[in-house]
Amino acid sequence: MNLIFLGAPGAGKGTQAEIVCEKLGIPAISTGNMLREAVKLGTPAGLAAKEYMDRGDLVPDEAVIGILKERIAQDDAKNGFILDGFPRTVAQAEALEELGVNIDRVIEIHVPDEKITARMSGRRVCGGCGSSYHIEYNPPAEEGKCDKCGGELVQRIDDKPETVLSRLETYHEKTAPLKDYYLKKKKLVTVEGQEEVKDTAALTLAAVTAETI
Repeated sequence: MNLIFLGAPGAGKGTQAEIVCEKLGIPAISTGNMLREAVKLGTPAGLAAKEYMDRGDLVPDEAVIGILKERIAQDDAKNGFILDGFPRTVAQAEALEELGVNIDRVIEIHVPDEKITARMSGRRVCGGCGSSYHIEYNPPAEEGKCDKCGGELVQRIDDKPETVLSRLETYHEKTAPLKDYYLKKKKLVTVEGQEEVKDTAALTLAAVTAETI
C-alpha cells in the first residue's frame, strides 16, 4: 500500500508511521528527516532548505519533490511506502499525481492544538538515524539515547516553544486543505490521537487495514 500520514506538527504521525511500517513491511519515508540529513551534510539543497526550516516555514515544493522522487524509486519502496510530512500542500499532492504515484489511503492523526503545544516540548529526535521519541509518551529504553542506533537524542529547533505556534499556523493555513482534497477522492480516514501511543496505534492500524472507508 502507498499511504500518506497527515497531522499537525507533534500529532504523532511519525511514530505511527514507524509502527505501521513494521507491521506492513514497507518503508516510512519522512521528508523532514531527508531534508535534515541534507542540512547536516551541507548539500546545496540542504543549505537552501535550512533557512526555511529554522523559521518553521515550509521548504519550497521543487526542493522537496526532487528529494522524494529519488527516494521512492529505491528498491525498498517498490511494494509500497508511507509518506510522513509530504504532501504538505494541495500543489504537492497534485505533483504526486503528475509523477504517477497512486495513493491508496490517507490517514489523518488529529490532536487539538493545545495538546500539541504541551506535547512538542517533550519530543526528542535521534541525531543519527532520525527516529522520534517523547520523554513521556514514547521514551527510549535509556534516557537520551536512541534504541535503534545508540545515537544522542536532541530537541530540534522547530520543536522549541517559540517555533511551535508558527508551525501550527502554517499547518492550518497550507496543509489542512489537504483533508478536503483527499476527502473528495474518498481516501481520507481521520484517527483521533489518544494519550497512549499504543491506543492510537490500534486505531491507526484498523484505519489502514479496513477494506472500505
